[in-house]
Amino acid sequence: MQLEQFNQDFFDFLHNSPTPFHTVKNLADTFDKAGFTRLQENETWKVQAGNGFYCIRDNGTFLGIKLAAAPDHNPVWRMTGAHTDSPSLQIKPSPVRDSHSLTQLCVEVYGGPLLSTWFDRDLGIAGRVILSSEDDTLITRMIDFKKPVAIIPSLAIHLDRTANKEHTVEKQKHLFPLLCHSTESKHENSFNDILLQQVKTEYPDLVAKEILGFDLFCYDTHTPALIGVNKDFIAASRLDNLVSCFVSAQALLQSQTADNCLMLCSNHEEIGSSSMAGAQGNFLNTALERLMPDVSNRSKALHNSYLLSLDNAHAVHPNFPEKYDPQHFPLLNHGPVIKYNSNQRYATTSRSAALYKVLAKEVDVPIQEFVMNNDLACGSTIGPIAAKILGVQTVDIGVPSLAMHSIRETIGAKDSYMLYQTIAHFYSRPTLPQAED
Repeated sequence: MQLEQFNQDFFDFLHNSPTPFHTVKNLADTFDKAGFTRLQENETWKVQAGNGFYCIRDNGTFLGIKLAAAPDHNPVWRMTGAHTDSPSLQIKPSPVRDSHSLTQLCVEVYGGPLLSTWFDRDLGIAGRVILSSEDDTLITRMIDFKKPVAIIPSLAIHLDRTANKEHTVEKQKHLFPLLCHSTESKHENSFNDILLQQVKTEYPDLVAKEILGFDLFCYDTHTPALIGVNKDFIAASRLDNLVSCFVSAQALLQSQTADNCLMLCSNHEEIGSSSMAGAQGNFLNTALERLMPDVSNRSKALHNSYLLSLDNAHAVHPNFPEKYDPQHFPLLNHGPVIKYNSNQRYATTSRSAALYKVLAKEVDVPIQEFVMNNDLACGSTIGPIAAKILGVQTVDIGVPSLAMHSIRETIGAKDSYMLYQTIAHFYSRPTLPQAED
């Protein structure tokens, strides 16, 4: 796949993945078309070498598996890990309020978004709803309004002359998107009526009695774009971390190796991963136990295996170079970044980094390295979590980006493709380098 086609496919994936639930559905649709078989957690798994499989947990976490050999007799697993969620504004269970003739949405901050960027944006609503059918069966459906339905207006500069110096967002007070003019009907019923109408629009053959619950998020409706006079940059929402999800899927689908390959895209990384669908849950571990029930064989396989934890890195911001370690300045369009932290907020070690350096060199992809400024707190990824649970060599890598956790982030137009080249090589190299114990 060439760069231009790669970015176009990536844009389509981004645009159609406004929430983790939609991301997982899009991944599932792609793997279905590629001939993969879905595995259900509540059923016995029947897997055979030479086939592909996938499993979904709680609509938001996706596990893709490509078996090259019988799992209990294969010495190596090649694995990647990423996450499907992004910082956002999640709609509360009692979702609306009236204020000065306007109906507003009540939202809760999900993760750590750069809140100032959420003002004056055309916001859509998407997520999943839980409905009851006529026979009281519970039904889950994804919905996406696919148009601007809300906005959070800023306060005019005339009413806050210090806004450009001391602007503070009070989460409980300032984050109420406008939805419509007030009506005299009950708020919850009105909002549920809106949701039911949207369900009917997207699923005209579905007969649903009522809305029983929802996990809905606001999102920026602006489409991804190539930016710059030479189209050097990509600007879009949710680049952290849908870049990695897309790269993992494209690389796994094209893998050709004698080893077994696996990709995990988990939910709830932005809020600590501590959930049934998060990396601290038991999804990956129990899946490997089912694929390799013999404890001794599983332990040997994981000892010889590798995990590439994929999550975006910080590129140096030209307006704020003092915020970075002066010896580690990742640049846009200069290749993926290996991320290090001595306190293991990133899982990279000298041994695991060496593997990725070999892979990158073999496909002529440049390598960059990042260490956080000592005076600033370091973020983390699912890498250390998976390394701890599985006991597997793990390296943290990702594309360099600007404005991480903004409603609209920026990356280099070439970097995600270069990451794809290295991951595809990781999945397809005949054998992986092994370090001596």
